[in-house]
Amino acid sequence: MKFNFSHKNIGIDVKVCNGVERFFGLMFTQRKKAKALLFDFQKPTRLSIHSWFVFFSFFAIWLDDKNNVIQIKKIKPFGFPVCPKKPFYKIVEIPINEEYEKVIGRIF
Repeated sequence: MKFNFSHKNIGIDVKVCNGVERFFGLMFTQRKKAKALLFDFQKPTRLSIHSWFVFFSFFAIWLDDKNNVIQIKKIKPFGFPVCPKKPFYKIVEIPINEEYEKVIGRIF
């Protein structure tokens, strides 16, 4: 998938989460094996996310319907729910691990 951030088109391989996967996300995953996840919603939402039972930090990227970044936040392990300031259509969760160093470097 690709998303737009600060006039850059960022590409990343993601696993699309559906059904029960939406509930678990990165919970109970090992940092080294964790993959970037995409949560795609049909309508704009303000759903909150949490990092209970996530044992490593990750970046949450909230996107609009055209894959433009609305907000980015570094989420720490076992944190309380976080909700973006604006409604969104998609969330990408990028684990902070070796596999995603280059992608994270392009964002920051």
